Amino acid sequence: MALFDDYVNFFKNPSAFKIPDFQLPEWIAKINRKLPTYPHSFLLCSALNWAKKKGVLPEDDLEKLTGKNFCVEMLDGGTQSFFTFDGNVFKVLFNKSADVYFKAQCAGFLQLLLRQEDPDTLFFKRQLQLEGETELGLFIKNMLDSIEIPKFAPPGFSR
Repeated sequence: MALFDDYVNFFKNPSAFKIPDFQLPEWIAKINRKLPTYPHSFLLCSALNWAKKKGVLPEDDLEKLTGKNFCVEMLDGGTQSFFTFDGNVFKVLFNKSADVYFKAQCAGFLQLLLRQEDPDTLFFKRQLQLEGETELGLFIKNMLDSIEIPKFAPPGFSR
């Protein structure tokens, strides 16, 4: 029962769980580099579309992303996700070109997602890299910093 309680508590208060700095083993990156980019790009787009639908992503800011192409690269995982925003939904790109590239280790992305580190801190610690259109990258970085991630428990796991 303790494991179940830890699971529920994680989703109720993810900031209580500290993500350490770590690096994925090289063999994971070797495997991922041989795989197509579509599956993880699709998962990322699905997560972004869910966040948009739930109101987590600010609509005003999303308008400025319309027609822009993005790449999120997990350096130690050997993955790249290419996607665009068409004004309504995030969509997978197959052409592997982007206006802005976000690059970090898995730990950095998890720390950013769980709000344990802000984008500025990761950027200045050289754990988050932005390449491409500087103005667009800074706009997205500031947008990420302003988002309030809701606390939730998966359906059926609340007490």
